[in-house]
Amino acid sequence: MKELFLIIGGVYGTLAVIFGAFGAHALKKKLSEEQQKSFETGVRYQMYHALILIVTAIAFPFREVSQQITGWCFVIGVLLFSFSIYGLVLSDANGKKMRILGPITPLGGLFLIIGWILFTINIAEIATYLNPAQ
Repeated sequence: MKELFLIIGGVYGTLAVIFGAFGAHALKKKLSEEQQKSFETGVRYQMYHALILIVTAIAFPFREVSQQITGWCFVIGVLLFSFSIYGLVLSDANGKKMRILGPITPLGGLFLIIGWILFTINIAEIATYLNPAQ
């Protein structure tokens, strides 16, 4: 599980850099200012969650189901949140906005929120276990 989340975190981070450069350069003339901001939001959240996924993989022993769910919430959340934003922006820029993706973005956000809540609970439990006197 650790290795898988480390790899996915690394892939997400790499793709965030690629998509960020693509959005800033190749799409600059194709996207409106609003579309550019939305695309950048997708990239930013993807990078944030690539990093927290790597931290999760390093910090958690994955003995608890909630620790595994934490990692999967970040993985699924990025797929649904960031990638739906990319799809919405690119399809809108091509004049064929894929409205079906609209409801997927907040669902991805919900997975990210759940991931952060579980991360906080799990990391607090680990900290208590490692430092029982405090």
